[in-house]
Amino acid sequence: MKLGIVGLPNVGKSTLFNSLTKAGAAAANFPFCTIEPNVGVAAVPDPRLAALNAIYHAPSVVPAVVEFVDIAGLVKGASEGEGLGNKFLAHIREVDAIVHVVRCFDDGDVTHVSGAVDPARDIETINLELILSDMEQVEKRLAKAAKAPRSGKGGAELSALTKIKAALDRGDRASSADLDAEESEAAALFNLLSAKPVLYAANVSESDLADGGAGNAYAAVVRGIAEANGGGVFVVCAKIEEELSELPDDEKAEFLAELGADSGGLDRLVSAGYSLLGLISFLTAGPKEVRAWTVPAGTKAPGAAGKIHTDFERGFIRAEVVAYDDLIAKGSAAAAKEAGLMRSEGRDYTVRDGDVILFRFNV
Repeated sequence: MKLGIVGLPNVGKSTLFNSLTKAGAAAANFPFCTIEPNVGVAAVPDPRLAALNAIYHAPSVVPAVVEFVDIAGLVKGASEGEGLGNKFLAHIREVDAIVHVVRCFDDGDVTHVSGAVDPARDIETINLELILSDMEQVEKRLAKAAKAPRSGKGGAELSALTKIKAALDRGDRASSADLDAEESEAAALFNLLSAKPVLYAANVSESDLADGGAGNAYAAVVRGIAEANGGGVFVVCAKIEEELSELPDDEKAEFLAELGADSGGLDRLVSAGYSLLGLISFLTAGPKEVRAWTVPAGTKAPGAAGKIHTDFERGFIRAEVVAYDDLIAKGSAAAAKEAGLMRSEGRDYTVRDGDVILFRFNV
């Protein structure tokens, strides 16, 4: 999962990025602190890996990872070169989804680029800049597509671009364009920013974190916008995440409990991101390695095998599958198999979240 982090200056983007990735990107109380795009990765929290390794004692435990790209704060006019955001929009065209950090706290000591906190206005500002940036891309592609053959893929591309341009001209996101299956396939290659799923990060104060931001009016506005636009949302306190990132792992749970929070920001982000993008994790386990793999929900067994290596998919024979809970309950693969809990599945099997799989293949 690759996520691009956007937002106005001084909303907590880089602080959150630093906390999640421990990348040490610059973060300060003035606009445009992020000069170059920052890239970092974070391990997906998954307690199942430790539980599996208590059985297998493998020397290597490999979690799934999330890659983050943090770009300079966007301001009104960014698509036309205002601020620094315009330079870096290209860096998030390849991401799977956009994490839009929205300021949902009042603090006179932290400058707001627009003078006051207003989540609806701030979200609209960013959305408009993404739409305007996409419009430039679409117009360039339309000029080329108009000269290309109108049949097959060329026709689908031209039709998709025409519909998307109409949506952008109305001030709507590219994702709102009514595309058929062929047009959608063509549009996926455009990497339009306003076509990407959006996960809103409502950045609240420490005092609002305990109840998940339920009493924060700003966060309620963000939730309403997310629901209206098919986006995801999670509540986070970037300041707390910064403190958490400096604690040893064994102290983090205690610190969160004191705050009345049941999980950290990365856990909430991953959960919301997986849900938004329709992702699941399957697991592989053996004496050499215990590992988590991320695939789209609905992936068939050969496709999941291909996630590990193309040879696994090409020479797929079968998948030996046991549910994580069953394996843990029985304490070993042999005991699970003896109890009839390990299944042999073929090419048509749809992988489920938490499946522990051994792939058999021959090339």
